[in-house]
Amino acid sequence: MPAERLHADDTTVPVVAKGKTDTGRCWGYVRDDRPFGGAGPPAAMFYYSRDRKDEHPQAHLAGYAGILQADAYDGHNQLYLGGRQPAPIREAARWVHARRPFFAMADIEANARRKAAGKKEILLSLIAVEVVRRIDALFEIERSVNRKSAEERLEVRQTLSRPLVEDLQVYMREQLAKLARGHDLAKAFNYMLKRWASFILFLEDGRVCLSNNAAERGLRDIALGRKA
Repeated sequence: MPAERLHADDTTVPVVAKGKTDTGRCWGYVRDDRPFGGAGPPAAMFYYSRDRKDEHPQAHLAGYAGILQADAYDGHNQLYLGGRQPAPIREAARWVHARRPFFAMADIEANARRKAAGKKEILLSLIAVEVVRRIDALFEIERSVNRKSAEERLEVRQTLSRPLVEDLQVYMREQLAKLARGHDLAKAFNYMLKRWASFILFLEDGRVCLSNNAAERGLRDIALGRKA
């Protein structure tokens, strides 16, 4: 809980109940300061609940006041409010998560495999291909600053990443204006644009990551066990 930044995620857990199997929830919170050269040792904490109500993460993080890297889950919203005590948590959105719906509409190789297997092809989007290309360019920059100090990371991001992010925002707004509200691309654009401040937090703080992979790795054993 004294960590400067936490990764958070949750996953389903099958629960034996009378005459059936219920679906519970496992919540994971991970501290991993290695990407920004932090001194704190890696650590993970897990909670279990019978449901996914907002009250659970709010109780888990009641005393926390740092940066939270997590999905856009409504149960976290109270944690980000200005008047929260001991202080508002700063939300850092996941670029990996935002990239997924665009990649689904841009995966040329997957479409080729579907065609070879005689399955119906997915309608690919050149706009989605362009968004994936731009986001991947940000991740390429991130690989060059991994495990460097927060100050070094921030300097590189301000110089190299910020112009790319600003251009991406302009491109998304231009394309969104041409799309129907219910279009899958419009939904993917709005997901990012409505949370833009949390997506660009990495340009202001070198401790922030573009992914939430640390939390996903923490819950990997549970997901594999569930699949088995």
